[in-house]
Amino acid sequence: MNTAYKRIVVVGGGTAGWMTATALATAFPVSTVELVESEEIGIVGVGEASFPSIRAFHKILGIDEAQFLRATDGTFKLGIEFRDWREAGAKYFHTFGDFGGLSGPYALWGQHRRLGEAELGALDRQCLPSVMASQGRFMAPGPGDGRQFNYAYHFDAALYAAFLRTMALQRGVRRSEGRIVDAVRRADGGIAHLALADGRVVEGDLFADCSGFASLLLGRALEERYVDFSRWLPVDRAWACPSARNGAALTPSTRCTALEAGWAWRIPLSNRTGHGHVFASRYIDEERAREQLMQQLDGAALADARLLRFSAGHRERFWVHNVVALGLSSGFLEPLESTSIFLVQSGLGRLIELLLAGARPGQEAVAAYNAGMRRQFERIRDFIILHYCLTARRDSQLWRDMASMELPETLAFKIHAWRQAGALHQYDQEGFDATSWLAIHAGMGHWPERADPSLHEMPHEDALRALRMRRDSIAATVATMPSHQDYLHSVLAR
Repeated sequence: MNTAYKRIVVVGGGTAGWMTATALATAFPVSTVELVESEEIGIVGVGEASFPSIRAFHKILGIDEAQFLRATDGTFKLGIEFRDWREAGAKYFHTFGDFGGLSGPYALWGQHRRLGEAELGALDRQCLPSVMASQGRFMAPGPGDGRQFNYAYHFDAALYAAFLRTMALQRGVRRSEGRIVDAVRRADGGIAHLALADGRVVEGDLFADCSGFASLLLGRALEERYVDFSRWLPVDRAWACPSARNGAALTPSTRCTALEAGWAWRIPLSNRTGHGHVFASRYIDEERAREQLMQQLDGAALADARLLRFSAGHRERFWVHNVVALGLSSGFLEPLESTSIFLVQSGLGRLIELLLAGARPGQEAVAAYNAGMRRQFERIRDFIILHYCLTARRDSQLWRDMASMELPETLAFKIHAWRQAGALHQYDQEGFDATSWLAIHAGMGHWPERADPSLHEMPHEDALRALRMRRDSIAATVATMPSHQDYLHSVLAR
């Protein structure tokens, strides 16, 4: 396949950079793809949990699952367990599965809520991956076996970047080691070439800015404005620290625990556990936040805690002149729902689709790209805010403020539609489907004020029978599955 851009330069390595270089080299083998990175700068490399879309990315690139897991100390992920978000001691699960139908008399979540039978257990019992996660079991769905659900991975981000780097180099990507000291502009405002510290020059037709928070090209050279989301998402710091597992269970799920001024993550890898504390510095000082992180560790710390500073939001435009920003250089949303890699994929997919047309995209196509990416960030922003604004916690200033804040209009309308009629409204460019929104509403005990009248079209006994059958079928299926650790070992042995 060909593209009008014959020389594509990727600025920055790490996960975003090597994902971009590998994908572009795979899609356009006749183009020259060059990645410029500096070992002295390093990468952020904190994110270690992913979204199910990563499996589609791997399939396109021809990445073998077992090879990937071995190379990255990876494990499987069925969703996220949230602790203490609704209130202290409460927990719920954001699943990658489903709860049956979502509307009409056969919406089993609606029948479950309507009947209110204690013997049915929690709504989670109606969801296969939720039950699997609660029992620490895992088995990938097979063709025709009736087990329909999605899954993702936990992995070491630095090892993942190295894994992709090897693949990219094998597919013809050139790697240039060097520190960028200047981005020289063209007469039309675009980038002509990069100047490196040792005097070398790197020319390109199209530049992919994957330079992380520095945003060397889009932010620094082109001075693209940053759209700040901090009035809705005030967390602006994160401590990260790996720990020994110390015999802790290898759970097939991420854990997010709400704390005084933010939340802590726990991500199980095959050889260690990743921990972090995302917090708002206006509500807690950095040292106290670090102390709270250290209290969450599974075992002994394997490195010093590392502090990251950020601001939630995105660049006003993502593609300007001949620069396209991907990853942290384009924007950042806190890692509550593991969407950073998904946003890289989303931008990459749109970019490659435009480049496949052959001609260089015109102003309208670039404007549509920017509008689509902006909506993608806004939709995910709203989903993350949902976790905060439904809280019943009032035990610290953060949670009091989050419960009373003015919401973005797009989110306010979705919440209104749910409260009034149980409608799980979906816009275009959604990052999360209606089932995900249902999981958060249900987990936070946030139910419609009125039930759909069509639910009463199913007789009480029929509804109860359907719920029992689904619950019992799921329980029987999960009982036959191996533990997550045993299944992972069988995959790694292939």
